[in-house]
Amino acid sequence: MDTHIHILCGDSFGGSVKQVLKEFGWTDTHKLIILRENYAIGPLEQLDTPVGRKLRSDWFRQNITENYNVSYDCEEEYTELLDNLEQIPEQAKIIIWTSGNACEQTGLRLIAHLLGNRPNEIIVRDACAICEELFNRPDAYINYYHSCEIPSDKLREALLRINDGSSLTAVDIARLSQEWKEITRQSGVLRIWHEDTVLEVPADYYDSYLLEKLDSLQPPPGDDGFLKSARLVGEAIGYCDQYFGDAYFEHRVRELIYSGVLEIKGVPTAMRFYSIRRRKG
Repeated sequence: MDTHIHILCGDSFGGSVKQVLKEFGWTDTHKLIILRENYAIGPLEQLDTPVGRKLRSDWFRQNITENYNVSYDCEEEYTELLDNLEQIPEQAKIIIWTSGNACEQTGLRLIAHLLGNRPNEIIVRDACAICEELFNRPDAYINYYHSCEIPSDKLREALLRINDGSSLTAVDIARLSQEWKEITRQSGVLRIWHEDTVLEVPADYYDSYLLEKLDSLQPPPGDDGFLKSARLVGEAIGYCDQYFGDAYFEHRVRELIYSGVLEIKGVPTAMRFYSIRRRKG
């Protein structure tokens, strides 16, 4: 019998949780529902409708080159999510895992909206905050920007504390659902987590940041000033205080190429196939 349902964002984090549940011997009673969407990027306008889901699918196919352009279908992902939520037993405790980023926080609001008035006890746990509180010291600390960054030994400690959180009230769920509705009335494609709010920002919000990183990096000698796109994106991810994954930064690099800010050498089908530099002249 399923006693706990863990709802979380991302296959990477899902794989880590699944491994820990196996180590604990909990797999017969603890089940996972994994949100595979990156809710920090791409349109979410009218996502509760087929029109909105098609809009999101089309945007990913047209703008995100790797992993999305062939196989991605928002309609399939959304239908699978609804089916999984429908199958949750009434007696099971629901644990929604989130942390301080737009992807997981938006996912939390979507799930609260879809669960509605279900009778289950629902708690929200922040694995990143738990691990930072348990393991960070003044002389040695790590700030995690997404739950997928947590190593398995520390994640075990977070899962042992799943009963420490307080349950969401009907008022909490209504507030989160309303915030989801507000998000789906917006037409943008980029969101950040700012002052405990999922905040929509312009699509080019991080373009100047990308260019600053490019200017700070030393291109390899003999390559006429060109730098591998993957090197720039990796640097941008490493120093950004938000979590998007690499796909959005790479999308913006290509937009800077198309707009004439950057020059390209190679073919922009994937990061490893091309290099970039500031346009000269």
